[in-house]
Amino acid sequence: MAKKSLVPPGLRYLADNIQRKDNLLGVSKSEGARWAAGLNLPKRGETIFFAGCGYQFDHKLEALMNMLRRLDRSFVGLDNTLALANLQKQMKLDGLFLKTLGLGEDGQPLRAAVAVLRRLGISPAYLAEDEPCCGGLLHFMGAAGDFKSHSGSVNDRLKAAGVSRIISIVPSCTYTLKNLIVGTDGQNPVTVSHFSEVVAENIGQLKLRFPESTKVTYHDPCQLVRYLNLADQPRTIIRAIKNLELVEPKWTRCEFATCCGGGGGFEAVYPEMSEMLAKNRVRELLETGASLIVTHCPGCIMQIKTGLKALKADKVAVLDLAELVARSLEE
Repeated sequence: MAKKSLVPPGLRYLADNIQRKDNLLGVSKSEGARWAAGLNLPKRGETIFFAGCGYQFDHKLEALMNMLRRLDRSFVGLDNTLALANLQKQMKLDGLFLKTLGLGEDGQPLRAAVAVLRRLGISPAYLAEDEPCCGGLLHFMGAAGDFKSHSGSVNDRLKAAGVSRIISIVPSCTYTLKNLIVGTDGQNPVTVSHFSEVVAENIGQLKLRFPESTKVTYHDPCQLVRYLNLADQPRTIIRAIKNLELVEPKWTRCEFATCCGGGGGFEAVYPEMSEMLAKNRVRELLETGASLIVTHCPGCIMQIKTGLKALKADKVAVLDLAELVARSLEE
């Protein structure tokens, strides 16, 4: 990575993980694939489900961010801690740092998404340990050379696996694959669709009823609505679910939705400001009177949880759209 001394330690930590271990946390590839245990997903196929780092490690990333916010306020300081973490990686002592993370069950939205796709008659493969990290963070942080090298490897690996269609669920991964890597390959482009597109296009095949009558509001992830132009699809899905009443802020919705303060590594560089933005967005969503906040991005889920906790709004829940649909499936 060029001019490493100019890169904030938080971004450098994540970027080094991508380049060294092919995922955001720098753990083993088998750890990332644990969410799929027992689902009997084939490892090869023309159509694959692309899980992405954010959902594969959602609880660990949430625990990491909570720790970073505490350190940012402490006498130790965030920069010193992440500098130490990078040193540990160079000394092959990653485990000392990673043991500070929570052990929650990662990947529940992924399991939900697979259940929904199967109900639609779609049986995708999952590359598991062979799924590459899309490397989108390298692009968004401006490491053009590193991203070019990484993206070439991603393209080659997906093509070698015989992939012709990708159903992706993380918004940033979807954009990166579709607009920066395989979807723009002039010789043999791969079709890339987001999970919400696939479900919205086939919503008539599903009988959906949420377990109880609930007011729900929806938060648009920046990448999903601004980069992929997917605003109507999540709302189409929510409105198709019986027992749900969609209530939204009057102005801050769709392309005008307020950012939750996460994405692009911002929360790892400015954790305290990121929390302030999370609280601001959650206040706007709470004004709708909803008891359930739905969004569709692992970073947004994490940030909204942070905002709810900071505002002590413990009677309001947050749920990923894939989980909402899975919980609403009727036989």
